[in-house]
Amino acid sequence: MTGTLNKVMLIGHTGDDVKMHYFEGGGAIGRFSIATNEVYTNKSTGQRVESTEWHNIIVRNKAAEICEKYLKKGDKVYVEGRLKTRKWTDDKGIERYSVEIQCTDFTFLTPKTTSGPEAQNSPSAKPVSSPENDTLANQPLGKEDESEDDLPF
Repeated sequence: MTGTLNKVMLIGHTGDDVKMHYFEGGGAIGRFSIATNEVYTNKSTGQRVESTEWHNIIVRNKAAEICEKYLKKGDKVYVEGRLKTRKWTDDKGIERYSVEIQCTDFTFLTPKTTSGPEAQNSPSAKPVSSPENDTLANQPLGKEDESEDDLPF
């Protein structure tokens, strides 16, 4: 195999609401964390062990605004993206590293229980793409095929 692959797929619960940062040129970045859990039985003690791993998610531009609007603390979400390591020096002069997931696609998995017209347009369980991948970004959310009468046969 000649190529390389940097791809992450996670399903977890958000640890907090999305934190937004806006730039002068109109761009935006949203940051939030999600928790994934692993449960297993320790063979030597027979005890059930639960381990939680936290992941830092970065979403950009329109996708970030969608996440800010619809994702709340505790919501279940599917995130797809790539790993990115950031390096910086803290105020004590120590080099620090953090690993983030640069989100390219996401799907809200927590059903929204709001009533009225907003419930019909809710992106719950609908795939959403960031503008970088544009595969689904230009499709209106909540809009299904109108009819099957336009079939060519």
